[in-house]
Amino acid sequence: MSKEKNKKTSKNKDSKFIKRIKQHMYKWHRVIGLITIIPVIFWTLSGLTHPFMAHFFKPEIAHDKLENQVIDKSQLHFSIQEVLKQNELTQFKNFRIVTFNNKTYYQLKTIFGELWYFDASTAKKLENGDQIYAEWLSRYFLEDQKSPVKQSEVVTEFTSQYKYVNRYLPVYKLTFDRPDAMEIYVETSSSKLATYNPTSRQAFIWFFDTFHNWSFIDAITNNSIRIITMIFLLTIIGFSALSGILIYGLLWKQFKKTDNLQPKKGLRKYHRQIGIWISLFTLTFAFSGAYHATTKWSPYTLSQMVYEPTFKTSDIAKVANTDLNLDWSRFQNIGIIMFNDTIYYRCQLTEKKKGRFKIAESDSKWKKKDNSNSEIVYINASTNQIVPGLDLEYAEFLAYYFTGGAPKLACCEIDMGSYEEEEVNLENVKLLESKVLTDFESREYGFVNKRLPVVKLAYDTPEKTTYFIETSTSRLAAVIKNSDKVEGYSFAFLHKFLFMDWAGKNIRDLSTVLAAMSILIVSILGFILFLKKR
Repeated sequence: MSKEKNKKTSKNKDSKFIKRIKQHMYKWHRVIGLITIIPVIFWTLSGLTHPFMAHFFKPEIAHDKLENQVIDKSQLHFSIQEVLKQNELTQFKNFRIVTFNNKTYYQLKTIFGELWYFDASTAKKLENGDQIYAEWLSRYFLEDQKSPVKQSEVVTEFTSQYKYVNRYLPVYKLTFDRPDAMEIYVETSSSKLATYNPTSRQAFIWFFDTFHNWSFIDAITNNSIRIITMIFLLTIIGFSALSGILIYGLLWKQFKKTDNLQPKKGLRKYHRQIGIWISLFTLTFAFSGAYHATTKWSPYTLSQMVYEPTFKTSDIAKVANTDLNLDWSRFQNIGIIMFNDTIYYRCQLTEKKKGRFKIAESDSKWKKKDNSNSEIVYINASTNQIVPGLDLEYAEFLAYYFTGGAPKLACCEIDMGSYEEEEVNLENVKLLESKVLTDFESREYGFVNKRLPVVKLAYDTPEKTTYFIETSTSRLAAVIKNSDKVEGYSFAFLHKFLFMDWAGKNIRDLSTVLAAMSILIVSILGFILFLKKR
């Protein structure tokens, strides 16, 4: 009898202990849920706007880029040297050729960073030329020559409507007076379309930025507080999901015994059943979101990473651009660079033959993809001689320059203070891979990076750093390290559900929507249960 009493006493103690643990777990699960109910609603509802925008509110535009055209040499009545001389300009940053409104112009970048336009047939300056060209580009992209321009302004920093994901700065923002109130952003220095937002997209961008990125916190305090707040709440949400898994998953057998005495019905039953199934998605969203937030500490500074030496008019007096030794029947555009204390004209030509070709250059191989339709030629500005394979060497020099290896000239100093990069001297680092990208790579250099074509340079650094250089503008387009790749894959697979790509974009987006909606439903059910209990 004593043994049986001891067994019963032991069972009662175990039952009370389990009940106490269960009560504490339920209590903390409810507390955590209450803390995060508002953030979960914000994040899930705003997260749903992405697939909705992609499928139901996706704006269309007539042209997404300005096609390269062959420039007729006969249109260049004046050389750049003659234009500079006639307008008494002794220094400049760069130049190229643009054609609009049935005229050909030299687009000249002054030492102050302004873009001036000179008619190639008269050498006269076009007043307010940059704004005129911005409007022409906007109308070309929209294929709209009638709607009046309501507002035109220069954007020099990213805003709530023009996010850093658009990359280009500075840009012109033109707002058109038409039913969709279209806002279009263009970079006149490269004739690129940055982005375009009709009224519907403007509203979605505001909603997503406010409730997913929590931009309202920036208005109250600063970026660091915003990120810390988001990471803290995402961590709490992760703990909420883990506690749910612990209660209804790992320890379910123990809790089921006491639940059998008082079976749970209605909302509580659905909250638990749905919650255990979607807890994994809650964890993946919370983890990848918090991980992604950690990359937002530093401001975006790639727009400052440009090599722009100052050229003197006298430096290019020996060979006029109209006398260059090249095939003018394939001529598309021209620029100027300084490399190894030598000035070169960088000429863009249409290719004679499409297809792959290789140019041996030291131990590296230059690879060009099939869909490229341009050939880059460098011509010495003093000798008028073509120097083959220089684009790759110039890209390597720029990578070296942007990492602080090359001396900074007084003419083209850049602020590296806010640019975080590993301290590596690339001079003695092995180059593992070099190639031209004429299309976006899905993971490493995706559409979000905007700039094409670029030269990809992968170095054997501790972080296996890869640089993407846009030689046409002497810019650093992107820097990718191993840590960036890990974070990128985490966000792509766990937050954007790219593991569902095999089923197609529609199914992938549907899966994301269902997961987000399930998390939202479970959170709301939990909140209703709390109110009912009170």
